[in-house]
Amino acid sequence: MRTALLNILFPPQCLNCDTLVPAQGTLCLPCWGQVQFITDPCCERCGLPFEFAYAQQGLCGACLRQPPSFARARAVMRYNEASRQLVLKLKFQDQTLLAGTLAAWMASAGRDLLEQSEVIVPVPLHYWRFVARRYNQSALLAQNIGRIGRVPVAVDALRRVRHTVPQTGLTRNQRLENVRGVFKVAPRRGAKVRGKRVLLVDDVMTTRATIEECSKALLAGGAQAVHVLTLARTLDH
Repeated sequence: MRTALLNILFPPQCLNCDTLVPAQGTLCLPCWGQVQFITDPCCERCGLPFEFAYAQQGLCGACLRQPPSFARARAVMRYNEASRQLVLKLKFQDQTLLAGTLAAWMASAGRDLLEQSEVIVPVPLHYWRFVARRYNQSALLAQNIGRIGRVPVAVDALRRVRHTVPQTGLTRNQRLENVRGVFKVAPRRGAKVRGKRVLLVDDVMTTRATIEECSKALLAGGAQAVHVLTLARTLDH
């Protein structure tokens, strides 16, 4: 009864384009068709989707050449124009209510990782960027995922120890250099990750530079293992 009344007062709209839809927290059919969800087969390590199953240990070429610091990574969807709109709404347009639905998608896509994790840690913003934006979208996703999976969330476990320029528009090498040594486990929060299997949460994985540096920092801080869960990822790096 309450849901029906709310739907009358606030008709449900597509998360992406605001077209009217049958239920809250859903996409219209055209937008659903444009979102490219990532499914198996994919790289066992980084989650890069394959067109067909690999015979070489289930790993992509990049992970065979240079294994990442994290144990496994998974993402909900490919970062394209449709998913980009969802990310931008959450990240820059104050549409924080999106976090609940998007986190549910992430919890489903990363169910195995969530079940193995003992603590969830979001990729942090630098203090001044947090002040300007007023919230950390990765922390919102992490908190909702934690509620779904009943896993504690350590929002303040990781710190950015210096301000960096935005990664958007940088080359792969520039991204790697931009975030090198930027993340550290907060001195008074070490017990939250020490000896734990950590689920690292972020909105988008591009060149893996940020994820890699965060994973290294968590492992240096005593984490037993780091798994990664993101909403979207690029596939052309």
